[in-house]
Amino acid sequence: MQIKYYNASLEFFAKARLGEGAFWDYQKERLFWIDIEKKYLYIYNPENKTNKSFQLPSKIGTVVPTKSNTAIIALQDGIYTIDLISGSLKLLSSIEKDYTNHRFNDGKCDPSGRLWVGTMSNQMESKKGSLYVVNSSGKANKKIGNLTIPNGIAWSLDSKIMYHIDTPARAISLYKFDNMKGSIIKKQTTINIPKEFGFPDGMTIDSSGMLWVAMWNGYSVICCDPKTGKILSKVEVPAPNVTSCAFGGKNLEILYITSARYSLEENEKKLNPLSGSLFRVKTGSKGVKNSFFKN
Repeated sequence: MQIKYYNASLEFFAKARLGEGAFWDYQKERLFWIDIEKKYLYIYNPENKTNKSFQLPSKIGTVVPTKSNTAIIALQDGIYTIDLISGSLKLLSSIEKDYTNHRFNDGKCDPSGRLWVGTMSNQMESKKGSLYVVNSSGKANKKIGNLTIPNGIAWSLDSKIMYHIDTPARAISLYKFDNMKGSIIKKQTTINIPKEFGFPDGMTIDSSGMLWVAMWNGYSVICCDPKTGKILSKVEVPAPNVTSCAFGGKNLEILYITSARYSLEENEKKLNPLSGSLFRVKTGSKGVKNSFFKN
């Protein structure tokens, strides 16, 4: 089967140092995203092209809204609730508070509304990271250790499989998942990403169960079939470091894509002036509704 190609277009010009964490709020039709390095939470409104920002006290690794006017965010020293009107913060869980050289990275909520979030070394040291699950009371349990850059996470349409990326491994791991208990039963298989595509970063799933994976140093988002491991399509993005993606829009048919300027040399920034911006593309695929944090 030949790979189908698509081209992403600019949605919103920005100079995010490390744009990440795309999450579509289907209730209010807005896109949450973050800049890890600049310590910003953004809420983008595609209708009027406005990008509301919240300056945060430390690096933010992920964001997942609740069904009220709050969101769960992972800051350097713990998991917080942020009031989306006042910007005030309330500590929910202080995971790895004594690991001052660590920060949070990507995270998502499972179908029952529990937050799964990864930690990593600021220097990206090998196998220093972990994946935790956090419930509404703030109780956290470590589920996977020995990770380096824990990144994209998604669940199969029947909630029986959890997909997870550890970026340097260039692979997507499949785990048998118990949604009732919020637990991983066992690692089943691994989908290996060919080196020429770059490094897998953020990830989302569509209504057909296909995985869409942002490719760091790959100028693209790729779509792969988790059952066969085959790459079905590729969205070309005018930025080398593509970081996350989320289906949005009224019918969940627009794929929004974040990017980063991080690690680019000055000449690379000149060659890729749109790096750090938001992009969009329609591929004919539709997404599924993201799970909110259940508080």
